[in-house]
Amino acid sequence: MRRRVLMSILLVIAATVLTLGLPLSIISWRVVDDLMHRDLATRLESVAASIANQAASSDIDLGQLAAAVPAGGRLDIRMAGRIDQSIGAPPGDQTYSEQLVMAGGGLLRLSVPQEYLRNEQWTALALVVAAVGLSVVVGTGVALLTARRLVTPLTDVARRAARLGSGDFRTFRRRYGVAELDRVADVLDSSAQDIAALIGRERDLAGDISHQLRTRLTGLRLRLEELADYPDPQVAEEVREALEQTDRLVTVVDDLLANARSERASGASEITLVEELAEIEVEWGPRLRAQGRTLTVRCPREAQVRATPGRLREAIGVLVENSLRHGAGAVGITVRAPVRGPGSMVVVEVTDDGAGIPEALVAHVFDRGISMASSTGIGLGLARAFVEADGGRLELRRASPPVFAIFLAVGRDGQAPDSGAAQGQDGAAPAPVSEAESPVGEAESPVSEAVSPAKSSAKSRGTSPSSR
Repeated sequence: MRRRVLMSILLVIAATVLTLGLPLSIISWRVVDDLMHRDLATRLESVAASIANQAASSDIDLGQLAAAVPAGGRLDIRMAGRIDQSIGAPPGDQTYSEQLVMAGGGLLRLSVPQEYLRNEQWTALALVVAAVGLSVVVGTGVALLTARRLVTPLTDVARRAARLGSGDFRTFRRRYGVAELDRVADVLDSSAQDIAALIGRERDLAGDISHQLRTRLTGLRLRLEELADYPDPQVAEEVREALEQTDRLVTVVDDLLANARSERASGASEITLVEELAEIEVEWGPRLRAQGRTLTVRCPREAQVRATPGRLREAIGVLVENSLRHGAGAVGITVRAPVRGPGSMVVVEVTDDGAGIPEALVAHVFDRGISMASSTGIGLGLARAFVEADGGRLELRRASPPVFAIFLAVGRDGQAPDSGAAQGQDGAAPAPVSEAESPVGEAESPVSEAVSPAKSSAKSRGTSPSSR
């Protein structure tokens, strides 16, 4: 895009140079010729006036006339009744001359070498070319600035549209001073809010439906199990078939939910946290330092997790931005090594020294539309959606000072690093934590845990399944 804009402007400059520069060169060439004619005619008039003043004398003082002859030129004087006289050496074969017929008779001819005229013409042409070149340089500079001013906002808008398509529904306050581009940015922001609200409502609806469906199925199954011991064999057989259908329905619901979760996490891959956090530090470190604050990152060098790089960076970026806007003091990102064992998780904590979350908002801090300031209230809910899409969790572990924790699955090659590898910037190794650490204000998962269908026959069912 930038190349196209730049080439368009440069083509306009080239057309302008051809349209104006070429005629200007021809005109300057001819103007120098005309000026030379005038100069020689003026010199001849001066010589004629000097000769008229000396008409009374028998000899003409050539010394007074020599001042009117240009360097390298020749003046020929022809007067009736007098000997022809000349001043200056012969100019050669190619000359440029001007002549004047005097009133009392006689002829004056002033000649100069043609190189004298050509030098003047080439000098004028060089000035025209220099002016055209300067205009091209200035025009190219203006073209570069214009292309950058136009392309950079377009690239930014395209990047924001791509983020919106990938699920990043954050709004941006940046505007570009171009009415059309600012209008597009406003539309993208409003679309992001609308889409985020729509997806949130759909996700809440799916969670509510899933929860209610599982609750009703559990209640139905309990009733059927009570009827399984009915003495009538025909009734007992019907109850067994109903229980089997109920189990199949539970299995179908479980499979649908599992498929939905696996599709959301299909983009996750093995990533090294050190590399991702380095980009976070490059992006947010200067912004914090501009406000007199610091960003400290502590991460084991070998920590690996399974996540989508873009989603993870956006989620951590939301938490750092939240600390930048609403927190105070130093901002810290600490990666804690997992405890060895099945289901172990790597914990990424984002902290600051601010006042934290008010007690009344702790339970709703991840709800969309909930904000302590004039922000949209979408960021934290969006960050949680990003983390959950890769099979992780985002929780508020401490309200004041705030500590947000992201729980991520350990990569296949991930392992608890030794004390040397786990040291942070201050030389201290982050303390290991397990997934079981209780968060502050942990929200219930929108989908209840699946109830394992009973595998025994109706007669052997003596216990009721449990659900959350």
